Amino acid sequence: MLLLLPPSEGKTPAPADAAPADLATLTAADALTARRTEVLDALGAVSARPDAAQLLGVGASLGEEIARNTRLRTEPAAPAAQVYTGVLYAAAGLASLPGGAAARAARTVRVFSGLWGVVAPADRVPAYRLSMGVDLPGVGRLASAWRAPLGAALDARAAGDVVVDCRSAAYLAAWKPRTTGDGAADWVTVRVVREAAGRRSVVSHNAKHTRGVLTGHLLRRAGEPTSAAELLKAAEELVGEVVGTEVGSGLSYRVLEATLHAATGRSGPQTLELVVG
Repeated sequence: MLLLLPPSEGKTPAPADAAPADLATLTAADALTARRTEVLDALGAVSARPDAAQLLGVGASLGEEIARNTRLRTEPAAPAAQVYTGVLYAAAGLASLPGGAAARAARTVRVFSGLWGVVAPADRVPAYRLSMGVDLPGVGRLASAWRAPLGAALDARAAGDVVVDCRSAAYLAAWKPRTTGDGAADWVTVRVVREAAGRRSVVSHNAKHTRGVLTGHLLRRAGEPTSAAELLKAAEELVGEVVGTEVGSGLSYRVLEATLHAATGRSGPQTLELVVG
């Protein structure tokens, strides 16, 4: 299994006395260090500009985070599982996995990042602000800039395995598993829909939370899926379980159904659909 996650927008800074990141120790250093260095330097330069917020596509209220971008080589770093702290990560409990599940996460989880390309849960990184959707002066569109290095880092790892893809569209554009020919993977994206009054619709918060619940389940359960069919069986174990509380109503919701849909194109992914309500 290769489990792909998006980063969280909000990030928790490391303790002030922690050491800075060491690029040589990050996952896939051979394939990604050159691009990481290029993006890191360009981000620092852009973040020092008066129009940094506009170029980075963020609000002016995030001035402190933009300023931190100029100091990333010396900022304290912590494991990525502790720095990324959004809804998905809270639901997965990635920072507090027990021993066996933590070891599985180290082997299988890769978090996509506009700055780092991909990182593993234990990779030490500072808090930063940079989306994969940014057209970064000096580098260009990040999804395009990362495509070749990420292929070098991930194509062989994904080959012959099931790729469980919880990423959003911007991060999916940076790398897609091969689904045909040599090195093909069993690529499955995860879609979450909410059922209410007999109608189904996509909702962002429930989707992030439910993907996090699925992530935690896949890391903690006894067996590790190695195919799309085995992934579906693992997801079906969640059917009937309460997985969260709906924002606004305060009502709990549960997984009602898990279905695997075939790919719509020759090189596209299959889709694991989780219905919650």
